[in-house]
Amino acid sequence: MFKHSVRPPGGWPDRRPPEVTHVSVPELNQVLLLGAIVMLSAVIAVRLATRTGLPSLLLYLGLGMVIGADGLGIGFDNAELTQTLGYAALIVILAEGGIATSWKEIKPSVPAAAVLSTVGVGVSVAVTALATKIVLDVDWSTAILMGAIVSSTDAAAVFSVLRKLPLPHRLTGLLEAESGFNDAPVVILVVTFAHTGHIEPWYMILAEIALELTIGAAVGLAVGRLGAFGLRHVALPASGLYPIAVMALCVLAYSGGALAHGSGFLAVYLTALVLGNSQLPHGPATRGFAEGLGWIAQIGLFVLLGLLVTPHELGSAVIPALVIGTILLLVARPLSVIVTTSPFRIPWREQLILSWAGLRGAVPIVLATIPIVKDIPDAQRLFNITFVLVVVFTLVQGPTLPWIARKAGFAGADEPTDLGVESAPLEKLHGHLLSVNVPTGSRMHGVEVGELRLPRGAAVTLVVREDGSFVPEPTTVLRRGDDLLVVTTDTVRDETEDRLRAVSRGGKLASWFGVKGDT
Repeated sequence: MFKHSVRPPGGWPDRRPPEVTHVSVPELNQVLLLGAIVMLSAVIAVRLATRTGLPSLLLYLGLGMVIGADGLGIGFDNAELTQTLGYAALIVILAEGGIATSWKEIKPSVPAAAVLSTVGVGVSVAVTALATKIVLDVDWSTAILMGAIVSSTDAAAVFSVLRKLPLPHRLTGLLEAESGFNDAPVVILVVTFAHTGHIEPWYMILAEIALELTIGAAVGLAVGRLGAFGLRHVALPASGLYPIAVMALCVLAYSGGALAHGSGFLAVYLTALVLGNSQLPHGPATRGFAEGLGWIAQIGLFVLLGLLVTPHELGSAVIPALVIGTILLLVARPLSVIVTTSPFRIPWREQLILSWAGLRGAVPIVLATIPIVKDIPDAQRLFNITFVLVVVFTLVQGPTLPWIARKAGFAGADEPTDLGVESAPLEKLHGHLLSVNVPTGSRMHGVEVGELRLPRGAAVTLVVREDGSFVPEPTTVLRRGDDLLVVTTDTVRDETEDRLRAVSRGGKLASWFGVKGDT
């Protein structure tokens, strides 16, 4: 027999513990059955999202609403538990994003991303707060709180949408870095203004933000570097322990940064970024493990947020959400992009993509639970407006982003042009098996296998074309839609993938080490 108890947001009345609720095995089996059905439905939803262009988070939110109070009747209104689990899920999502991000691709964009995620957030908060003040007729503290809640872009939404678009690496790197960086200052603002007492002067708030970001960055870099050094020099007895150790280090960075009164979110992202770009043992297995955990975190978080909302209470939030969201999308976000990226000489068409690709997702909804937990006036109203805003404008921005990219001059932005590469380690052979898909827009089409000029220690061993497969000759000409099996040794695995991507982007004459293939 299993026992459980959940502490309510306000604590136990009169400090008396609640009666313990007994859960029988059949009831537990029913819960597990429902959980399995929801998880499988969410996995199927990923396929549907890929076909329709909708961000999968909307389908997960929909699943939560379907099984919630207005659907199958599962009541859930514990905002404190949602906030706690939401923070845990965001740690995993940020860790997966950092591990999967290439430092070589985002390095040129880091200065611009740092300014956009701090100064740009400030501009966005100010404009959105002004709109909230006018639309909702609330005090300035509540208006700024609303502006802070909705001004952060969501890492999960940005990563999932951008990795389907063949945009310049400087642009995708800037967006990915910004989504990893901007959670930190926004969380500080929300916690500061979700307070019923005295609020510090603005210069004290800015100083606190700067201090927390500095501490978080220092902790994140320190844990990442020390962790990478340790994992390279300590031989663990099983390969499956390395991914667990990497994720544990990311959680350690978050908790260490938070306990040091710094930004835990920035710490976990930087730790993951360092570890993901270090030459660690079983790196591909680690990335696969982190990706799986990231999917679980996204699915669980969005379904939970869908459960928390009560659909029949959202009617009054629609008009304010549309007005505030429109100003956020068409005024606040573009203004923040122009102000912060123009000094870096970023072209206007890239600024257009930066403005439109500022996707909201789980982060604003999780942040909107903080005022509820702290019992701030109008907290439920802010939560409902945030929920509607995220759903509507994610539905607007996500599917239309390829069209906006084409209009901005990024041809074929709705067709994948980058290689799909999956890697499986061959531990006993000290090698890797790469599964490579040649997409429609790839310049690898028409290139002979021998012209790939793979490094010594790598070879194309099989080509799968349409319904058949064959062992290629050096003169075999590759075509769009081909799937290749490439075997490499450990030492040239990364160099082989770089070369394949270079040929895919630049053709047979692509620079040997150039990942972009445009030199």
